[in-house]
Amino acid sequence: MYVRFPLSLRNVEDLLHERGIDISHETVRFWWNRFGPMFAAEIRRKRVQHLRDHSNWQWHLGKVFVKINGETHYLWRAVDHEGEVLESYVSKRQDRKAALKFLRKTMKRHGNPHSLVTDKLRSYGAAIKVVGNADRQETGRWKNNRAENSHPLPGSGLIANHEKGPFRRRERAMLRFRQTRTLQKFVAVHASVHNHFNQERHLYSRANFKLNRATALAEWRQLGAA
Repeated sequence: MYVRFPLSLRNVEDLLHERGIDISHETVRFWWNRFGPMFAAEIRRKRVQHLRDHSNWQWHLGKVFVKINGETHYLWRAVDHEGEVLESYVSKRQDRKAALKFLRKTMKRHGNPHSLVTDKLRSYGAAIKVVGNADRQETGRWKNNRAENSHPLPGSGLIANHEKGPFRRRERAMLRFRQTRTLQKFVAVHASVHNHFNQERHLYSRANFKLNRATALAEWRQLGAA
């Protein structure tokens, strides 16, 4: 509940109290730290082979600025053409070294894409050239909307949607992050849970959406029972 929905620790505490479960918000914090990575790893394990087979057509790369104790950090993300979050990486800089580490991490897990869509940040071009995919890079003002919608950036041309990004909503509920390690851990868990329940309802009929949602919920309950 804490990872899937944009709720604070105390929100979850209050909701569980209404259901007759008396716990503190620190218990919720312990639960997500203990079990969140386990659930995320199991979800990722089941999906990664499917993603390697179907997500290599086109990747969208983007980044968002995140404040940690008043210091600016960069959250890099790779999203496939269907909106699946492939990889997340936190760095203190947005230079070639950070972009290259992020790109290699993504390619190690998901293989080599046919196309890489980015903004015009030079770090992308330098890193993509190092891995030998310079001829596969595409840039353009509106081409990278898939990645931008995953975490809208100020000044990206998506200001109206800035408050709608799933990561930004979650960040606001958590009252920001205090450690780089906590941010990296959370985005990895959040991405897996988001992918699991992201049914892209606008692409399906209501009947198919309900069926897919029920299937995702049943699989989620099996993870919890295990």
